[in-house]
Amino acid sequence: MNQLTRFFWFCSGANFSILKRTPTECNKYFGIGATVFFTGVLAALAAGYALHTVFQSLLPAVLFGMLWGLMIFNLDRFIVSSMRKKERAWEEWRLAIPRLVLAVLLALVISKPLELKMFEREINRKLDERKTEFIAQSKANLAKGFPEIQELESRIEALKAEVSEAEAFRDQLQKEYDAERFGEKTSGTSGIVGLGTNAKKKEQQLDAAQLALNTLRSRNQVRIDTLEAQIREFMALRQVEFEKQQPGIEGFDGLAARMDGLSGLTSESSAMALANIFIMLLFIAIETAPIFVKLISPRGPYDELLELHEEKVKLFKGEKWVIAKGESDARVGYFQDTHFYATDLKKEKTNRKNRAETDRELANWD
Repeated sequence: MNQLTRFFWFCSGANFSILKRTPTECNKYFGIGATVFFTGVLAALAAGYALHTVFQSLLPAVLFGMLWGLMIFNLDRFIVSSMRKKERAWEEWRLAIPRLVLAVLLALVISKPLELKMFEREINRKLDERKTEFIAQSKANLAKGFPEIQELESRIEALKAEVSEAEAFRDQLQKEYDAERFGEKTSGTSGIVGLGTNAKKKEQQLDAAQLALNTLRSRNQVRIDTLEAQIREFMALRQVEFEKQQPGIEGFDGLAARMDGLSGLTSESSAMALANIFIMLLFIAIETAPIFVKLISPRGPYDELLELHEEKVKLFKGEKWVIAKGESDARVGYFQDTHFYATDLKKEKTNRKNRAETDRELANWD
């Protein structure tokens, strides 16, 4: 338990030596450190899932997820440890606003992959719908790219329609022949029962129509078989093109696709949108909790001792600066004094030498 306490103190960025002197502050920084630690854990899980969606591999997702979690943990620890309790509340909030903005951004980044995981089933259903739409659209585009198939199919339909017309004509002659045999009076029959002259003529017409129909069927069937073979060739080419596009459609499962699916679900369902908002608010509350704890908590003995320690450092720095400056001034003064004295002696010797030479020159002239 002692090791766990020290670990969470470390996560909060507190000074151990000062914190041990303030037992009443231990629990507060224990809670702050635990919040920072679990925020890093959630960030690692979120990043791991997001990267697993991108790379489709476990090892890179685990490694990069741990790296991201450590980075978020270190950043949160720095944000919390760099905050200082001031005498004025407004000054604390003014300094905390940039940290709060950064914490909110981190919360949004952390929450999004976990939202994708929470709504994974619904998103998968949405992605399946999108894949079905892409397949239908791809087939429609490929159909436009192979107009020969439609042309051949229309020719087959024309040949079948020609056979149907011949069958209808044969059926009409069959009805007239039957009506003539059985004595049914119509505009095209005599109304006499039996195989008379008109019945034989109807029979000859029926036999000729049946022969023509059989010939037309055989001829058109050969043409239809040829056209269907050509259609199968074009359909094979179209299937090859579709199979080339199939991996791209099946691979529509990346991070951007899932985020687009989540966006579509939230726009379609108010319940999903409300759940999405609450999840984001939850992570924002978790991420900003250490900062708000520091802000709303009263100034305690730990803050007093920490400020005293920092002020002592400032005083010690000032003392060292004054001492160093005095020593520097003394050395500069000594240098200036000794340097100017040597310069004056040199000038005096030069003047004496010049006067002596001048005196010798005057004596020689005399």
